[in-house]
Amino acid sequence: MDHNHKKSQRLALILVGVVGIMVGLAFASVPLYRLFCQVTGFGGTPQTVTATSDQVYDREITIRLDANTDPDLPWAFKPVKSTQVARVGENLISHYTAKNLSDQALTGMALYNVTPEKAGAYFHKVQCFCFDQQTLQAGQEMDMPVLFYLDPELLDDKDMDGVDEITLSYTFFAAEPEE
Repeated sequence: MDHNHKKSQRLALILVGVVGIMVGLAFASVPLYRLFCQVTGFGGTPQTVTATSDQVYDREITIRLDANTDPDLPWAFKPVKSTQVARVGENLISHYTAKNLSDQALTGMALYNVTPEKAGAYFHKVQCFCFDQQTLQAGQEMDMPVLFYLDPELLDDKDMDGVDEITLSYTFFAAEPEE
């Protein structure tokens, strides 16, 4: 009996450990997936970089700017211009505006993507309001610039040959302010 009891205890500990690992992986999966997408451009996730481009090419691609706001966040959010023509490698700034329509301070966080998805690997954002949470006071309006460029490596990708328009889309969601 004593031997069977020890086996049962060992099995219970192993099962608790497996469940603990699975719960840990479940919590880690979202940040790990987000990191994977940011590093690879998977799912239309634009790349984030720290340096601007130093080579500009003749190929032009229209950048369509899209803005959405979750219904739980009473903000007006829109691009200043809905389209912009970008030459591959050209450093560009696009501007969005956000206005808090409520009577209290609210914090939001923008999620973004690029379509077509295959363009995400070549859409490099140097500076973006989406890197941090944004807090707007009641009635406050804010200019939100995005500094980006299209990586010249897209010129070598045959899958990008027919792409003449890329959509950069943001959606703002309510967020708890960071301490």
